[in-house]
Amino acid sequence: MIALGFYLTWRIQNPNQDAMWLWGLSLVCEIWFSFSWLLDILPKFNPIDRAADLVALKDKFETPSQANPNGRSDLPGVDVFITTVDPEKEPPLVTANTILSILAVEYPIEKLSIYISDDGGAILTFESMAEAVWVPFCRKHNIEPRNPDSYFSQKMDRTKNKKRPDFVKDRRWIKREYDEFKVRINGLPDVIRKRCDKYNKDEELKEKKLIRDQNDGVLPPDHKINVTKATWMADGTHWPGMWYNPTADHSKEDHAGILQIMSKVPDNDPVMGGPDEGRLDFTGIDTRLPMFATSHRRYVLHDGPGSDRVCFIQFPQRFDGIDPSDRYANHNTVFYDGNMRALDGLQGPVYVGTGCMFRRYALYGFHPPRANEYQGMFGQNKIPAKNHQPQSEDMEPLTGHPDLNLPKKFGNSTMFSDTIAVADFQGRPLADHFSVKNGRHPGALIIPRPPLDAHTVAEAVAVISCWYEENTEWGDRIGWIYGSAREDVLTGYRMHNRGWRSVYCITKRDAFRGTAPINLTDRLHQVLRWAIGSVEIFFSRNNPILASPRLKFLQRLAYLNIAMYPFSSIFLVVKWSGIGLEEWWRNEQFWVIGGTSAHLVAVLQGLLKIIVGIEIKSESTSQSTGKNEEDDIFADLHAVKWTGLFIMPLIIIIVNLVALVIGFATTVYSVIPQWSKLFRQSFFCFWVLAHMYPFAKGLMGRKGKVPTIIYVWAGLISITVSLLYIVIKPPQGDSKAPADGDVNFKF
Repeated sequence: MIALGFYLTWRIQNPNQDAMWLWGLSLVCEIWFSFSWLLDILPKFNPIDRAADLVALKDKFETPSQANPNGRSDLPGVDVFITTVDPEKEPPLVTANTILSILAVEYPIEKLSIYISDDGGAILTFESMAEAVWVPFCRKHNIEPRNPDSYFSQKMDRTKNKKRPDFVKDRRWIKREYDEFKVRINGLPDVIRKRCDKYNKDEELKEKKLIRDQNDGVLPPDHKINVTKATWMADGTHWPGMWYNPTADHSKEDHAGILQIMSKVPDNDPVMGGPDEGRLDFTGIDTRLPMFATSHRRYVLHDGPGSDRVCFIQFPQRFDGIDPSDRYANHNTVFYDGNMRALDGLQGPVYVGTGCMFRRYALYGFHPPRANEYQGMFGQNKIPAKNHQPQSEDMEPLTGHPDLNLPKKFGNSTMFSDTIAVADFQGRPLADHFSVKNGRHPGALIIPRPPLDAHTVAEAVAVISCWYEENTEWGDRIGWIYGSAREDVLTGYRMHNRGWRSVYCITKRDAFRGTAPINLTDRLHQVLRWAIGSVEIFFSRNNPILASPRLKFLQRLAYLNIAMYPFSSIFLVVKWSGIGLEEWWRNEQFWVIGGTSAHLVAVLQGLLKIIVGIEIKSESTSQSTGKNEEDDIFADLHAVKWTGLFIMPLIIIIVNLVALVIGFATTVYSVIPQWSKLFRQSFFCFWVLAHMYPFAKGLMGRKGKVPTIIYVWAGLISITVSLLYIVIKPPQGDSKAPADGDVNFKF
């Protein structure tokens, strides 16, 4: 920071008299980059590393005691939401693998509930639910990783550390079953379309027969058969969700609420398999499955003193299917292993939309216990809590709250409102130490969950309907916040602004793995969507400058950096993060590529929305399909799909190439060549082009087959740049040739 101050002072005091406008423009840019760098680096002064002690958790929550004589799990319930919208962008096979990996997670089965939430209402997602024999196979042989596609793709000794003699036989059988399952999933689109064509054809024939019956067996020649092209389920009934040919009540944005219980609430006691379950020997293996439901329209915290103020735990996401060089910085290592760990030393990491475990009570918009205990510029001024409603001293579930205006806040479902107090109670830390405040009795959560009945399911269908949240505070103060492309960051910001804190946890074994868009076009559209959301936050009432005193100063700067980086930002790694030089360089390269394309467009679109009210809808990004075939594993990486986001990076590349050519030609043909000046200026051109190398590589495709439109745009830009150069610096010459012996100097 001191060196930066000296440098800027020197720059201001030493203007370039020969090019004042260029000096002034460069100075403005350098001051902005310095400010951006400060926003990014200041919140990184206190990084924290955390680790989960699973043995200690098991001893604390599952060891027999006086309060828990049978050693049942005293852990709170966990609800896992898998969200999807478009099966074309997010392949059903990827979703099915995600479901299987979560079904097999190591957590008390009776405490786990899994929901796949498809707001798009796609029948393809509904019919691609996974088979469950994978789960007891994982438990029997302690399989890692528990995503079948990732497991079968590993290049390793499968029998390492496997003690059961029937492992090879079981694995061969389950691999064959999984391959057949993939074939069925990949063939589902054709199966569904053929089924729909058949049923629609039958409906058309029925309509024709009805008309003939009404006209003495004759079909009038001028009569039109009007049959709605519906989407049909396998049982011959209309699909309540989105149809292939959208109509009223059957579109992506407007369809019925659908709730399907795929697996009921499991028994509280283990259900052991037998020697021959028809396929595999599951003797002594618990064959129960967690409760699993699909809805078409997160939650346990590491326990301990002060944990009642933690609203969520954010985990890093690791990615499969990324090219070895990570050309477009898809791993996001700088962000996950640098920025997020640093924020853990403040009020905690931001919420990034996935890989997160929430305290449900915090999602409902409530303030944390002792909400005003810390506030002030740096959060160090201890202020006694005032007007805080103490929670039940006898640590029983709350039966209500005097400040709740339930219908206005949460809707008219009293059954749902009754669960708020239960969620608050279950989220409290275990009161096994004098320092724990607002704790719960050991053994309070060993009571089994009641089974689902028809009334509960009917109430759930009403709650997930689109109209339920009308005239309530859902999406505004409660739950995930709507109205922004960065609803994840905005949701976490609202919690931190109320005084909650969050925790960042990097586990030895990756807790969350996923796929990322490795194609240049899809990657830029992903960055564009994030950047648009940040611009929206900057111009809204959620700007961190306007935050409450509960948001600490450095945490406020961190959120301000998130809101301002599209205008420009640069990330600096420091040694503690453990980030390699190549990862840092990839991050720098894609920052330049994204900053000159997606970020610039995001600023323009954000200003259009704020000033004029014009909102340009950003498209969702395709995820890498992660194919196992060696020839196609990185097929998405080499696909070239034109987008307007390419224009500005193309201009920058061509301007620098033209500048190199003109600079070299000018120097060569000068009477007194200034080679040192050429080398200095060429260095900066090459430095820019080095940052743009992944972008140029992406335009070339697998075999250098550049689309024609790229050549067209490159030609137009080259001609424009050349003409601009001639206008700005026209060629100078005499009207007559110089006589012999004359010497002419041009400067």
